[in-house]
Amino acid sequence: MTVLGDILWLVFGGFLSGLGWIISGIVWCVTIIGIPIGLQCFKLASLSFLPFGRKVRYEGQAVSFIVNVLWFIVSGFILALGNFILGCILTITIIGIPFGKQFFKIAKLAMAPFGAVIES
Repeated sequence: MTVLGDILWLVFGGFLSGLGWIISGIVWCVTIIGIPIGLQCFKLASLSFLPFGRKVRYEGQAVSFIVNVLWFIVSGFILALGNFILGCILTITIIGIPFGKQFFKIAKLAMAPFGAVIES
């Protein structure tokens, strides 16, 4: 069931969400200081491309809080807003509710991705 959900996910906007994470990762990797942040973006792009059957667990730390604040100002707000809007659009129909829930999960992750662990 997760394979079918992931295939439909890519059609209904998951590809755009994953592409946003990849573009953000490339932009962060332009600077040497931003490379760790860019690598995290690439890891989260894999979740954004195939979200069904995967969970996110948050482990907050002081360093991750500081990086999350910087992330939210530079890239996080735009990614979170885009995923939130797509989630709202998809939850209008009953069939789109599972996809909308995945977009909301990714929007929450886009606001604070550092300190988050993706579980299969």
